[in-house]
Amino acid sequence: MTGLETIVEQILQEAQKEAEEIKAQAARNADSIIANAKKTVDKMNEETREKVAQAEKSGSFRAKSSSELKKRQAILAAKQSIIGNMLDKAYDAMVALPDEEYFQVIVKCLEKSVQPKSGEICFSGKDRKRLTPQTEKQIEQIATAHGGSLKVSNGNCDIDGGFILIYGGIEENCSFRAMLDANREHLADKVNELLFVDNR
Repeated sequence: MTGLETIVEQILQEAQKEAEEIKAQAARNADSIIANAKKTVDKMNEETREKVAQAEKSGSFRAKSSSELKKRQAILAAKQSIIGNMLDKAYDAMVALPDEEYFQVIVKCLEKSVQPKSGEICFSGKDRKRLTPQTEKQIEQIATAHGGSLKVSNGNCDIDGGFILIYGGIEENCSFRAMLDANREHLADKVNELLFVDNR
């Protein structure tokens, strides 16, 4: 997952401004909620002074507590939205990498997934067309170094990026989408740590 983590970190700087704007908007919305709650309390002035005083002690406090909760919920939702957007951007950026960088990521992922068996590696039609003899040689070398062998499948896999390993008819999904989904919680924590470090 080195490739995914690297791309996530690369886009954090760009995302910082967007994150601050969304958090500011959430805070403004929460302030509006608080203001409306105060207006509701002010309407109680039509009642007796004693009732108004009681309302300020109880009703106003409850309204403020409720609005603070809504504020925290709005900021949390904004954070989750930002993190989700960052991971989606990381995925899109990974799929769109230039050929050389793209297959460097493929090779790194393969080193972590290859098994000491004879099998096949399947790519999407797009990736198979741009696969170079040099990359095919790297694939063979990695498989051999792990005590196995791999040949590039003549068929195409229905994936956007990454690859699928096939050993004895059993497929191991090493597509970028599958790897992102499998590591989404870890990556989300990493994005949260880097992007919202000042709010921990």
